Amino acid sequence: MRGLWFLATLGLAAAEDGLNGWLRYARLPCDVVKKATVPSGIVALNATETSPVYTAGQELQKGIKGILGKALNVTYEASEGPSVIVGTVTAFNNSGISIETPELEEDGFWLSTKGDTVEIVGQNERGALYGAFEYLSMLGQANFTEVAYATNPSGAIRWVNQWDNMDGTIERGYAGLSIFFEKNTIVSNLTRVAEYARLLASVRVNGIIINNVNANPIILSDQNMAGLGRVADAMRPWGVKIGISLNFASPQTFGGLNSFDPLDENVVAWWTGITDKLYQHVPDLAGFLVKANSEGQPGPITYNRTLSDGANMFAKAVKPHGGIVMFRAFVYDYQHLNEANWKDDRANAAVDFFRDLDDKFDDNVVVQVKYGPIDFQVREPPSPLFAHLKQTASAIELQVAQEYLGQQCHLVYLPPLWRTILDFDLRVDGEKSVIGTDILSGKRFDKKGLTGYAAVVNVGRNTTWLGTHLAMSNLYAYGRIAWDPQADSVAMLEDWTRLTFGLDQSIRETITRMSMESWTAYENYTGNLGIQTLTDITGPHYGPNPQSMDNNPWGQWTRADADSIGMDRTVKNGTGFAGQYPAEVAAAFEEIETTPDDLLLWFHHVPYTHVLKNGKTVIQHFYDAHYAGAETAATFPQQWAKLQGLMDQQRFEETAFRLTYQAGHAIVWRDSIAQFYHNISGIADAQDRVGKHPWRIEAETMTRQGYRVTGVNPFEVASGLQIVQTINNSSAASVSTTLKYPAGVYDLAVAYYDLYEGQASYELLLNNKSIGKWVGDNEHKLGFTLTRGIDGHSATRITFKNIQIKEGDIVRIETKPNGRETAPLDYIAVLPPGVVD
Repeated sequence: MRGLWFLATLGLAAAEDGLNGWLRYARLPCDVVKKATVPSGIVALNATETSPVYTAGQELQKGIKGILGKALNVTYEASEGPSVIVGTVTAFNNSGISIETPELEEDGFWLSTKGDTVEIVGQNERGALYGAFEYLSMLGQANFTEVAYATNPSGAIRWVNQWDNMDGTIERGYAGLSIFFEKNTIVSNLTRVAEYARLLASVRVNGIIINNVNANPIILSDQNMAGLGRVADAMRPWGVKIGISLNFASPQTFGGLNSFDPLDENVVAWWTGITDKLYQHVPDLAGFLVKANSEGQPGPITYNRTLSDGANMFAKAVKPHGGIVMFRAFVYDYQHLNEANWKDDRANAAVDFFRDLDDKFDDNVVVQVKYGPIDFQVREPPSPLFAHLKQTASAIELQVAQEYLGQQCHLVYLPPLWRTILDFDLRVDGEKSVIGTDILSGKRFDKKGLTGYAAVVNVGRNTTWLGTHLAMSNLYAYGRIAWDPQADSVAMLEDWTRLTFGLDQSIRETITRMSMESWTAYENYTGNLGIQTLTDITGPHYGPNPQSMDNNPWGQWTRADADSIGMDRTVKNGTGFAGQYPAEVAAAFEEIETTPDDLLLWFHHVPYTHVLKNGKTVIQHFYDAHYAGAETAATFPQQWAKLQGLMDQQRFEETAFRLTYQAGHAIVWRDSIAQFYHNISGIADAQDRVGKHPWRIEAETMTRQGYRVTGVNPFEVASGLQIVQTINNSSAASVSTTLKYPAGVYDLAVAYYDLYEGQASYELLLNNKSIGKWVGDNEHKLGFTLTRGIDGHSATRITFKNIQIKEGDIVRIETKPNGRETAPLDYIAVLPPGVVD
């Protein structure tokens, strides 16, 4: 095969719902297809229909037909003539096909497109399937270059975790109900499960935990064990092994024993029996995931046993079957941490619990460590626990589900965040110890076979899988990074965009530009300088609520007061967390001068007037960053609008809606955080923006009929610290005002609150002429965790563009409450062209 990267512009396309993700196999333009040369047949060196090699043959046939319009037959024995041949090293040799490949590790593959035959050779059957997907990815991107190379995974463990509940709901899921469970059992139709396995295999994910870490023991019932067998059957042809999360107290709560002590012989026997029974239904069960003694979950500490005692009990049960135990390091006391105690620190917990156990775990236990010491925040330092597990296998836990990062309602491309962790050099014992390439690969501590990656994904029944089309770039990138932690963030994104939206250069450049700006923008308008996300940590983890961070035992404190802010985690004065790192890193974080500004407030408690390395004070940086982040988000819908006509209308409109929502919610975030810290510090914004909104008309100042003025909680999520809501839940109401702006063309933005369990109706009128109507139904359009309150989660905006107004015009909003939704209004903004309110 010969050629270059060919680019072409696609015309209008049929509507797409996102179900195929990046595996659309869309037909390339005719002029591009002419450049492609493919062999005349496909040979899959395994005819067993449950084999990943058989699956690879079918996938190659489907993909080549879709991408190039060429129908190729699949055969199962080597023959003369040009072919795409896919199989294992062993199968190639047994078929008498001469190949020369570099040494392949487990799941690795060799791909050669040189000459008349395409060779796809896997170390095992999964590897062969991965090679087939790689070849199809090249074709789908019109990459017809000649290649011949081998690639091996950096980590043997490349799993995803689903937090699916047995009743069909999903904890921290933002895309509908579970594809695995409903009514406390396995779903009958496993079509979506097989489709999910296909997507996972295409990015080389080899395992999945299908149920919530906060596990329901009922998954161990006879009916559900049989159901697990069906799930495994659906995913096995794609080389994806399944595993399950276990509830530590199951012997007592499900099995009827009077104990769940991991050293109790009866408990051990019960788990051994359950495990043997599970393997009868799923002979290739990957193993177990266990969350113990964390956030109310039971565990071995209940009986004064160690965490290793608990992990090893499961490890011994799965050992004869070849299974492994992923034991989460997310262990901390969420009930007794005391913010008044300057030494208390949730960040210390993982190392405190695990560092003395490094030589105590069985060899099939993998400690699964969240990337940061707290909980999937917008920025954290890497967990120091990676430096302490020198003898114990470890895996990093990432999160594709955007629990603290906009819950798929905000565009946030995650690889740049992950890079800050994976590229970090922990300098263990003064030697190079980069987390991605050295530690998770097993090279640094000479650990082979059981290191790698896990990611909390939480797909649902929504056809986009994650709730929105653009969020799928994070799942795609996760698989690529788990295979190669040095994978380039931009290159992965461009590959995903070509496969998902086609070859148009404008689409690729726009999605790349927005995505690469998105994490920085989100950090800017949420939480800066390492202070964490400043969301409602006691609630949905979605909208702004900085005061929720403090004055509770959850341990995500900012320790903000009238004069200063930040956690002192130094050894000399604070919690001592900095000292958990190896010496070189600890020394850098111990001192303000050598701590990066973007982690300053993580490690140090400083005055708001502390001057950063960029010359700004902490408080002024807060103000400036929040305004800058909102301004960046405001460009997203504008950039996206220019792509209309270059893709199918369905995906264009669905994405346009979410980006417009994000732009409005970014302003809610900006105003809330800036107002809160302005209020607590009493320090003015040098640019005089905070609390000053010259283009807004507050609803509480307007003429009201059927409305009453109320406060909100938290106070800062209302523009003027007050809002209006209808007097009752049934009567129509209105607000009106006379405009005092010069004649011209303006955008009219209405800020309101869209609550759960109600769909109030609204109409905006100018001089009695309707400008637009809408309904408060975001609960059916967006997937974030729903709330019933008038707060930072439900706050939103709708904008009507290019409205001609003049001084003296009367603007009115007529509303009708519905259910719990009392048509709450915050303000109207009258915005000149180019102004971000």
